Amino acid sequence: MEAPEIAKSLAKRPAKANRRGLSRRSLLGFAGAVGAAAPFGVFGAARALTTPRYIPGGPLICRAAAGGEALQGSPRKLTLAWYASAICTSAAPVAKERGIFAKHSLDVDFVNFGGITEQLLEAIATGKADAGIGMALRWLKPLEQGFDVRITAGVHGGCIRLLGSKAANIDSLESLRGKAIAISDQASPAKNFFSIVLAKKGIDPVQDVEWRQYPGNLLALAVDKGEVQALADIDPLTYLWLKEGKLNEIATNLSGEYADRTCCLLAIRGSLVRDELPVAAALTRSILEAGERVARDPEDAAAVFSGYGGKGSVEDLAAMLRSHNHHHHPVGATLKKELLLYTDELKAVNVIKKSTDSTKFAERIYVDVLS
Repeated sequence: MEAPEIAKSLAKRPAKANRRGLSRRSLLGFAGAVGAAAPFGVFGAARALTTPRYIPGGPLICRAAAGGEALQGSPRKLTLAWYASAICTSAAPVAKERGIFAKHSLDVDFVNFGGITEQLLEAIATGKADAGIGMALRWLKPLEQGFDVRITAGVHGGCIRLLGSKAANIDSLESLRGKAIAISDQASPAKNFFSIVLAKKGIDPVQDVEWRQYPGNLLALAVDKGEVQALADIDPLTYLWLKEGKLNEIATNLSGEYADRTCCLLAIRGSLVRDELPVAAALTRSILEAGERVARDPEDAAAVFSGYGGKGSVEDLAAMLRSHNHHHHPVGATLKKELLLYTDELKAVNVIKKSTDSTKFAERIYVDVLS
């Protein structure tokens, strides 16, 4: 696909003008962050009118929301688990390479974790890693099992895409009825998210579509061979496949009501939060500050990420970052509300147990380390 076609495809997404720089809406959102998270219904729930965010160097109200003093003494060594192939986690290498961790008196090493999510969360809970960055729709089901891991911030929005075969005329959710969708695994965040989206459209994600599992880098080949008619996965692969011109972008996790919903999360082992709250706060502030830098300078973030083996050219990686919402990194009541909404939605598609109390669950897995 030529650049103009990609631009046309991405232009279908909700306008993001209000995500650039400080706005009255952002500042008011922070003032409202101390409010309690009210329960939301599962489908058609009202979105929050304000979005509390951590804004580095912002007005006093924002600095007060961050809370805490700088760490004293030698930099605290920490280990952060992440998926080095996922462009959406670029805030982590930016924080390391651009001195943000060091500014907050942290010395952070990375562990590239390619195992299943339960293993990553277990590694954090048992102290094999101190924290990790991962996808909300991948983590919520394992967190339901009670890992001693606490979410401290949303990192960004966007990066999951549903792409349909042009040859098979798959260009809408409705056109997927009776069709097969390629996914990387049966518990993938892409499958979970688009199951929710399909259900909201009245399309049964179990009966009306078939989910077929393939190795992640072979999803587009499965479409080419006609074994499936669509694929669902995350960037960078989905962006690069879209660029080839054989696929339509049907939806993303920035479509419609999800334009201001976090995608990836920062989680920290519970014992670190309890025993060294200033360290947990410093790590959280570092990632949020780095995320804002990614949003302001995606070209620099792309250059940093490419040094960690990111797939795609620096220009492509920067375009991916611009297509996400790296200005959206909620904390406080707003993040709890988003976790509650995801929990309700996952219950509706039988991923989370129906008996789980969404409000209590969001309260249990999130902790405010910045106030």
